[in-house]
Order: sequence, then structure tokens, then C-alpha cells
Amino acid sequence: MASTETTAAKDGADLAGLEAGLDALETVQTGRTPFRRTLTQKILPPLVAVALVLAVWQFLVSSGIAGDPTKLPAPSDVWGELRESWLEGTLHEYIWTSVSRGLLGFLLALAIGTPLGLLVARVRFVRAAIGPILSGLQSLPSVAWVPPAVIWLGLNDRMMFAVILLGAVPSIANGLVSGVDQVPPLFLRAGRTLGATGLKGTWHIVMPAALPGYLAGLKQGWAFSWRSLMAAEIIASSPDLGVGLGQLLENGRNTSSMSMVFFAILLILIVGIAIDLLIFSPLERWVLRSRGLLARS
Repeated sequence: MASTETTAAKDGADLAGLEAGLDALETVQTGRTPFRRTLTQKILPPLVAVALVLAVWQFLVSSGIAGDPTKLPAPSDVWGELRESWLEGTLHEYIWTSVSRGLLGFLLALAIGTPLGLLVARVRFVRAAIGPILSGLQSLPSVAWVPPAVIWLGLNDRMMFAVILLGAVPSIANGLVSGVDQVPPLFLRAGRTLGATGLKGTWHIVMPAALPGYLAGLKQGWAFSWRSLMAAEIIASSPDLGVGLGQLLENGRNTSSMSMVFFAILLILIVGIAIDLLIFSPLERWVLRSRGLLARS
């Protein structure tokens, strides 16, 4: 009898410990992250990396290791280009010309690539017919579309958007297809049991479950959009198109101004990082947090 009571007490203690462990796993920190922790973990590391790159860059120029100074300008020369553009009021024009085209082209690619990806993922015949073509288009360099787009549409914004679409749509569609393929069949069966079929099942079951793969496709789609746009702006130049970042880079090459070339490269890099930090990183954190894979901070 005593042995039975001891076993029962032990089982009760184990059950209580298990419940406490599960409660601990489900507990989410809701307090704000201390500024000191944010400073040391998120702000200082990139600042230190940038400072290190600038120091190495300046050392290569000052020591003469880089060779001809006209081929590798000093950081101060690039800063001079930035300051001059700011004072002339052209800096924001360079950035806005390219960013507005890139974001609008990406939104158009999103509107086309999402239904196309769902169609390819859910209809076997369409996948067999279009799936290999999408994969081939995704591996095709975006710059290859610039010459035919110029011939077909001329030197205008439509040509730019066509190049962006041809570069981004396959990535978005393939990302969604990959996400749908990874949806557990149990989710689909549960959805059908609850009456979520057709468009309702796609909206409430398939899309939320495929969100990680879809988001990866969106990130890659934006990368292809931005690269496609830069290639189009470098190759196709016209006064009617304005001066974007790609055209600024080409202007630096034409005038043999390496400080302008590095200035344009710096702006292109900054825009890419800014879009990732402002749009895609918050989306990734939201997806991870909604799946219990990231604590709230």
C-alpha cells in the first residue's frame, strides 16, 4: 500500500514538473528589451564592421598598396561626392527615381507572381507545363532581358518595369510553390474536414502554412527586382528616364570618376539594406513569432 502511494506521489510530481515545463515553454517575454542590450547586440556590431571597412580602405589608399589613386578613391573623396549631391539637391532624386521604380515593379511582380505560384502549385497540368519554364527563367540573368525590352518597348519606364517583372515574377512564384509543397497534408485534410475548400481553403489553410517559403520567395523576388532595375538603368539611358542610381554609376564610368562610381555603389548598397531592415526583417520576425519560434521583445 505504501509502495502504491509512493508511486502515485512520484507520478504526480512528474506530472506537475511536466506541466511547469510546458508552461515555461509557452511563456513569452513581454517586457521591452533594455537599450543597453539593443546597443551592444544590434547597433554596435554593424557600426564596428563599417568602421573597420573604412579603416582598411583608408589604409590601402594612404599606404599606396592600392596603386593608382584614380582607381581606388579615398573615403573622403566619396564623402565629397555625397556632400556635393546633397548640397545640389540631387541626392534624393537619384534615390527616389530608382526606389520608386523598384518598389512599383516589385508590387506588380507580387500581383502577378502570387496567383501564378498558387496555380502552378495546385494544378498538376499547369505545373508540368509551366514549372520548368519558371525555374529556367529564374536562373536566367536579368540583364539578358534589357536589349529585347528596349527593342520592344523603347527607352521608357515600361521597359524598366518589363525587365523587373521578368526578373522577379519567377522567384516569387517558385517561392510560393516551394512553400505550398511543404504544407503538411494533415493541415489540408483538417481544413477539408472543417469545410475549408477551394478559395477558402487556400486563404485560411494553404497561404498561412506556406508563408515561410512564400516570404523567402518575396525576398529573392525583391533582390531580382533591384538587380534587374540596376542593369536596365546602366544599359538603357535617356534624358526622359531621369538619373537613377544605375545611371549615376554609368555616368561615373563614362567620366572616369571612381569617386562617383563608389558613391553610386554605396547608395545602391544602402537602399538594399534599408529595404531589408524596414520591410523584410519585420515580416520575418512576425512569421517566426506567430509560430512560437521567436520571443517577443
